[in-house]
Order: sequence, then structure tokens, then C-alpha cells
Amino acid sequence: MYADVSFVNSLIMIVSGLWILTWSANRFVDGAATLSQKFGVSPFIIGMVVIGFGTSAPEMAVSALSAASGHSDLSLGNAYGSNIYNIAVILGAVALIRPIMTHTFTSLVSAVMLVAVSLISGFLVWHGGGFTRFDAILSLIAFAVLLPVSCHLERKNGANTQQDAVEIVPVRFPLLWTLLGLALLVGSSHLLVWGAVDIARALGISELMVGLTIVAAGTSLPELASAVVSARKGQNDFVMGNIIGSNFFNTLAVVGVSGLVRPFTYEGGYVLSRDLWMMVALSASIALFGCSFSRRKEGVIGRLKGFVWVIIFFVYFALLLIQEHG
Repeated sequence: MYADVSFVNSLIMIVSGLWILTWSANRFVDGAATLSQKFGVSPFIIGMVVIGFGTSAPEMAVSALSAASGHSDLSLGNAYGSNIYNIAVILGAVALIRPIMTHTFTSLVSAVMLVAVSLISGFLVWHGGGFTRFDAILSLIAFAVLLPVSCHLERKNGANTQQDAVEIVPVRFPLLWTLLGLALLVGSSHLLVWGAVDIARALGISELMVGLTIVAAGTSLPELASAVVSARKGQNDFVMGNIIGSNFFNTLAVVGVSGLVRPFTYEGGYVLSRDLWMMVALSASIALFGCSFSRRKEGVIGRLKGFVWVIIFFVYFALLLIQEHG
């Protein structure tokens, strides 16, 4: 009886945590986006820096708290799983709803950057059999260096930079909503971590599996919501910037901060042999799907490509289940 009550309480914590995460992340993004409009930043940069990083705040909070609690598999699985989910499910679903117009240069540079940071993150986790605070600092330095480089290349050669290309509904008291949203993100992350770990223990499921599925999908809900709304409004740069920024942030900053909070030992398993390479392959597919191989500067990620992404995710998810119970 006690176990049943505990299981129900864990489910309540997960559902409540996910709901508050989604609500607070939206408030946080609305406030931050309103503030950023005053600086005349391009749609892609707003999507990448403000929306992408803002909607990755749940991953940051969840992974940092997981690391502090000694659950490094949940922390790493959340970061890598969110990246896989962002591309295969979110970009795939958006392309199914409405084809995404892309810029060849932006798609190519974004893909190269994401593949590079994925390999950097994987190497830091793999070498020496663990992720030390020194590795975490290197990861954060790479993030601090590569972010402005990516933004500079986009401003110089990328998409249209007209501010009116982005439709953001202004909110009153944007600074208040930004701070309040951030505070609620941290608080709700406690609920999500506690509930997810309890469920994993009760069902005999590994924490890596929980991080790659339940937590990764849950903390990616803000990206999904903002991407779908942006696609319906034809804000293609917003969609791509959101996903690129979120993955960039997850791979280096989220994993880096988690390692800084508490170093962890890597003892093998699927996270580098399976999940890392899936993340790399999906990152590379952004160039394959988003680049125009003609003389045009614009490409199109149509419904067929979106369908391929979604199918890849379901195959990957089936592999997770087979290997988890194999």
C-alpha cells in the first residue's frame, strides 16, 4: 500500500513539475523576448540566444539538481536526450505541420557547430573515464568562445535581420516575468527530479533511460510549443534558432554546469556508444536536409524530411526499450 502511495506521489510530482516547467518557461521567454526587442536583434539570434537558451533553462535546472543529488546518468541523459528530441521530434513535427524555409549558409554552419560541440562534449566525458571540474570548465570555455563566433557568422552571412520579421507579443513588466519564470523553473525542477528518480527505482528502469525519455521530452515541451507557434506564423528563423540555440546550450553549458556542480565517473554504457552518435548524426542531418544543393541560397525542409526525422526517433526509442529490457 505504501509503495502504491509513493508511486502515485511520484507521478503527481512529475506531472506538476512538467506543467510548472512549461508555464514558467513560457513566461520567462515572453519576458526575455520583449526585453530583447529593444535591441533590434535578428530573428535567428533572438531564437537562438533568447528563446533557445531560455527554453533550455529547464534542462539546466534539472541536470544541475540531478548532478548535485549524485544522479549523473539522469543529468547526462537529459542533456543528450533533449538534443535528440529537439531535432527528430520538434523539427520533424514542425516540418510536418508546415515546411520550414531555411538558409543554406545558416544550416551548414549550424550543423557543423552542433557536430563539433557534440564531439567535444563526448570526448570530455569519455577521456580519463569521467567528467572532472576541469573538463566542466573546458566545456564552459568552449561554449563561451563558440557562441559569439556562431552569432557573428550568422549576422555576417545569415538570414534576414529585420526586426519586424519576428512577431513577439509584448508583455507588461517583462523584467518581473523573466525573474519570476526563472525562479519557478528552479523550483519545479526539484519536483521533476524527485519524481523521475523515484519512478525509475520503483520500476527498475535505469536513470539514463528516464533522462533520455521522460525528463528529456518533458523539459523540451517549451521548445515544442514555441517552435509550433513560430512555424504557424511563418517565422522560420525563429524555429531554427530556437532548436540550434537549445542544443548548443544543452551540449556544452548544461553538461558543463552539471560537471561543475558534481564531477562524475563514466563507467561505460550506451550514452557514448549510442546516444552521442545519434545526436551527432541528427545534427549533421540539419545540413543535409536544410541546405540547398542548387545555386539558390534558400532550402526547404519539407514534410518528407520531417517524416524521416520522426521515424528515426521512433526507431531510436524502440532501440532504447529493447536494450533497456534486453
